[in-house]
Amino acid sequence: MARNGVEALFEVLGDPTRRRVVQLLGEGPRRAGDLATALGVSPPVLSRHLRILLAAGVVADERGAADARLRVFRLRPEPLIALQAWLDQVQAHWNDQLGAFKRHVEREERT
Repeated sequence: MARNGVEALFEVLGDPTRRRVVQLLGEGPRRAGDLATALGVSPPVLSRHLRILLAAGVVADERGAADARLRVFRLRPEPLIALQAWLDQVQAHWNDQLGAFKRHVEREERT
C-alpha cells in the first residue's frame, strides 16, 4: 500500500464508529440494519459511514438474489493486509534502530 493509501486508510479508520463497523464485520458479514442496531446509531448515520468505507475499499456489499434491496456488508481484507505490511515495515525499522542502540550501549558499558 502506498503512503497515500495508508494515510487515507488511517483517515477513514480515524472515526470510532467506522472502526467499530470494521470490528463487527471482522466477525462476519452483516446487514446494515444489524450494524446500526449493534452500534446504536440511526440507519442514515450508518449509511454515511458505510459509504465512506465502501469508497475506501474497506468493505464490500452484496445484494441478495431474492431481494435486491437486501444488502449484506463484509470486510475486504486487502486494505487491512496492506496496512499490516506497512506496520510490519515500520516495526522492522524500529527493531533495527533499537538493536543498534542496544549494541552501542553495551559497547559503551564495556569501555
